[in-house]
Amino acid sequence: MELHDVWFAAIAVLWTGYFFLEGFDFGIGVLTKLLAKDRKERRVLINTIGPVWDGNEVWLLSAGGATFAAFPEWYATLFSGFYLPLLVILVCLIVRGVAFEYRAKRPEERWQRNWEHAIFWTSLLPAVLWGVAFGNIVRGVKIDADMEYVGDLADLLNPYALLGGLVTLTLFTFHGAVFAALKTVGDIRARARKLAFGLGLVAAVLALGFLGWTQLDSGDGGSLAAMVVAVLALAGAVVAIRAGREGWSFALSGLTIVAAVAMLFLTLFPNVMPSSLNAEWSLTVTNASSTPYTLKIMTWCAGIATPLVLLYQGWTYWVFRKRIGTHHIADAH
Repeated sequence: MELHDVWFAAIAVLWTGYFFLEGFDFGIGVLTKLLAKDRKERRVLINTIGPVWDGNEVWLLSAGGATFAAFPEWYATLFSGFYLPLLVILVCLIVRGVAFEYRAKRPEERWQRNWEHAIFWTSLLPAVLWGVAFGNIVRGVKIDADMEYVGDLADLLNPYALLGGLVTLTLFTFHGAVFAALKTVGDIRARARKLAFGLGLVAAVLALGFLGWTQLDSGDGGSLAAMVVAVLALAGAVVAIRAGREGWSFALSGLTIVAAVAMLFLTLFPNVMPSSLNAEWSLTVTNASSTPYTLKIMTWCAGIATPLVLLYQGWTYWVFRKRIGTHHIADAH
């Protein structure tokens, strides 16, 4: 296996880790409006991800940095062609981080309500836009012979990509509801279970349609196997949350995301960004990659740094593993 193939797989792993972790993160943000009944319950939900949300975003930075270094042509075409939606995502992530930190800085109701609105919208929009972006990457976009995107924003808003956006929104929100049930106690836990069951059914219908469409359009044996795993895992997650087994449900909803992202990358390979104008103009792991020497240096650095990052993040989740409830909240701020 060539190093550019290794780094394609590594980038797929980074995106998978990001969607697994940031998925329930976004879901919790959306649930601050769908699940929480008052300010105290919203604070409980926010506190479930308070110690970990910023660490989850490290996976995005790593995925973007790895793409820039390992596949500069892919990075350049992606960020120029998808400039507006990626800019919206970036602004949302910035505002979202500020909202988490500034929400409780002042006791005024209007101040806190405005930041809570910001948390909701800056969680919902990226959850949709990531699905739209990856739907377009897999489907293919207008790339010319110079490896430049020559389409417009309307080209990105096609039915397949929009369905992908609905899938990521519902799947992340379901993942977040299961996480909320896993991390809380009392009435909010019971309502999170009930909401998760309904969300899981909706996500299952949408995901089956999107993944089936992907398989019929450009799938192979490997992607079919990943699709089967994703569908069965999602079904198992819905059954488990119905039975009150939050731990199993969370593991299976996470497996759903892992398998679904794996399917998209298996469908994509050896392309990294297909051209819908001419297959010969597609960006591939070969024509979009950096030099072998660059990839070799990157491999050594990743081999040293990655285990340390994983150990630290795992330790963080272990330290903050206990459930919380409204009785842990001293006031309604």
